Amino acid sequence: MQSIIRGMEEKDRSYVIKMMRVFYASPAVLSNGSEEIFEADVDNCIGECPYLEGYIFENAEDIQGYAMVAKSFSTEFGKPCIWIEDIYIKDEYRGLGIGSLFLDYIERKYPNSVFRLEVEAENERAVKVYNKCGYEILSYMEMKK
Repeated sequence: MQSIIRGMEEKDRSYVIKMMRVFYASPAVLSNGSEEIFEADVDNCIGECPYLEGYIFENAEDIQGYAMVAKSFSTEFGKPCIWIEDIYIKDEYRGLGIGSLFLDYIERKYPNSVFRLEVEAENERAVKVYNKCGYEILSYMEMKK
């Protein structure tokens, strides 16, 4: 059954937060998040925030997963930067090409942009998908405060 990608809506809130709980409790993410952060993220995805967009992956029967992207500008590359913050696909839908479909979708939506994402090295399946889609590992460290 074919997957579609659409913008996140208020009706998706409880489904997305449930998926976020699973995603943020997994080894794919360094932090555990919190209910407050999950709610704020969804609020910003469905509200008027110019920096964050949320997407739903679904077929006629089920929500299959979600993604969130943050928008900024990269002075290093001299063009808009699209940060793929979250990509979560439910276990039963993994391996069906939904992640690749989303990457292609977002790259077509934002042409002439640089695309960045973070991935845990242990998440070999995701690393393979990202490599297959043309993403390369950067050789420098990222820091935060």
